[in-house]
Formats: sequence, structure tokens, C-alpha cells
Amino acid sequence: MIERMEIKGPKRIICLTEEPTEILYLLGEQHRIVGISRYTVRPEEAKKNHPIVSAFVDGSVKKISELKPDLVIGFSDIQGDLAAKLIKANLQVLIFNQRSIEEILEVILTIGRIVSVEDKAQKLVDGYKKRLDKFREKSDKIQNKPKVYFEEWDDPTFSGIRWVSELIEIAGGEDIFANKSHGKLAMEREIQWSDVIEKNPDVILASWCGKPVDIDSIKKREGWNQITAINNNRIHEIDSSIILQPGPACLTDGLKVIESLIREQ
Repeated sequence: MIERMEIKGPKRIICLTEEPTEILYLLGEQHRIVGISRYTVRPEEAKKNHPIVSAFVDGSVKKISELKPDLVIGFSDIQGDLAAKLIKANLQVLIFNQRSIEEILEVILTIGRIVSVEDKAQKLVDGYKKRLDKFREKSDKIQNKPKVYFEEWDDPTFSGIRWVSELIEIAGGEDIFANKSHGKLAMEREIQWSDVIEKNPDVILASWCGKPVDIDSIKKREGWNQITAINNNRIHEIDSSIILQPGPACLTDGLKVIESLIREQ
């Protein structure tokens, strides 16, 4: 008689954002997932395999509770109210608040430890580190790095969060608002249009979470016709699913796209 291996760690996991879902799939532990976020697009099969239980800011406590999870994983202070509701419903809740590449890698390792596949998680992280180092080696050879402005939201106008800023630098660009990227709250990264004119970026990248980027409206902003990026038509939208998700997506597809747009002549 063959004995069945005991599954260690939580067996029924709800993922309130995309990144823990993608991480669990990459670790081969997707069988633990019993509910996901509406905004999950990676991996593609996730929406077919698991019920949707939440948006980003809020979710159905009733639906989540009925799935009897032994762990709910979320991200950021923005999900604080939802997390509080779930805790009051006597559920086990883990909220990450990663803002840097180092913290993203640590989240992967932590989830790996939680589901008892530390070795797989370490191998995954080591692979990402090698990939990042290769990009750094290429960018180190660039003598005149293009100045890059990344816009995360239009009104009020926010510059890029820390992991985006770090990816820009790794890809061979110079983030013009790198000093603001360490602000954990969006309001700490608010900028004025005149600031962008003054810094005169060579490339403008934009990704507005939850809505498409209106490139025409950006071009028509007062005084922005002076900006090099606008004059050279180097303004691009990046899919939010590969850059605003602090997980594997930004370290792979997101970084690749940033590099291609920065190095574009």
C-alpha cells in the first residue's frame, strides 16, 4: 500500500492579489489555491481554475469565509480594511507590503517557506538574481544613460514606486524621480508637471493602475512640448499587469519591456 505524502503548511489559500497566485504556480503549489483576485491575469489558467473572491480594495468576506481558507494572502496598506474584516471573521491573514526588488524576492522565499518548498523558492529567487545581474552588466556599459520619467497615475500625478525605479536603473535608464520612489504612500510620490519639464526626460513610460494611459492628453499638457521625450515621440504605455504587480511579472516581462523601450533609438 502506497502511503500518501502529507501536505505541509496551509492547504487552502486565498490570494487577494495576483503575485501570490503567480508565485504559488511557479512553485508548483497551485493546488492549494481556493480563491483569487479579479485582476489576476498571470498565469492565464488561474481564472479558469479558481473562483474570484475579491477586487483589489475590497472583497466578499462571505464568499471567502465559505471557502474555508486556512490562509489569506494580500498586499499593501490599501488592503488594510479588507484584511481587518477578514481577521474579524476569524481568518488567518498575511499582508505583505513589499516595495523594493529585495523585498519582492523575500516575499517569494517567505511563501516558499510557508508551503514547505524552501528549496524551490530559493532556486526561483537565485534565477531572478542571475537575470537581474545580466541586465545590470549590460546597463553598466551604457555611457550616457537616458533620463526616464515613469508615471503611475495622472491626477494627482504620481511618479514610479521603488521597484519600478530600481528596474529602470537595472535596465539602463536614469529615473528622474528616484529620490521620491522610496515613498511608500502614493502621496509621497506626487509630482508637479513643472518638475517633469525641468528635469526634461528622454523617455516617458506610463502605467495607470486600473485604466488605460491617455498618451495624447500627456502630450498636450501645458509646457510639455518642450520635453525631449515628447519631441522625439518616446512616450510609451506599459501594461500594468507586468509592472505594477510586485512579484515575478515585473522581474521578467516588465524588466524586458522597460529595457526595450529605454534602448529604443
